[in-house]
Amino acid sequence: MLKVFVYGTLKPGEVNYPRYCAGKVVEAQRAYTYGKLFSLPLGYPAMTTGNNHVHGYLLAFADSNILFSLDQLEDYDPARPAAENEYNRQQIEIYALQGHSLGQTWAYLMSINQVYQMGGILQPDGWWSSCGNKC
Repeated sequence: MLKVFVYGTLKPGEVNYPRYCAGKVVEAQRAYTYGKLFSLPLGYPAMTTGNNHVHGYLLAFADSNILFSLDQLEDYDPARPAAENEYNRQQIEIYALQGHSLGQTWAYLMSINQVYQMGGILQPDGWWSSCGNKC
């Protein structure tokens, strides 16, 4: 079972969920991690390291090959230097909403320098939605 923490367009109900996740997700669980969440002017978010709560979903996939398509979406190539990737896939600790650890899992993070270059806006509540605060 492969698990990935998602906080943006791959969450259930968001634009990339149907194409990349629908019919492939075995389990979806609301969860959080620690970091900083930013909204980017391009219409999607970025997470960096940090101490704030970042809310999203822990998605479980039966087929580990899902990482190839997610890597393409996130413009991540493990053979490139980290600075040349838009996001970098990393193992991070994820927590259930009740506070207990759900273990280490994959997530896509962006460097803080890249977030600033792209005009990222901090989301202090740690939740991103394509409809902003209208939903």
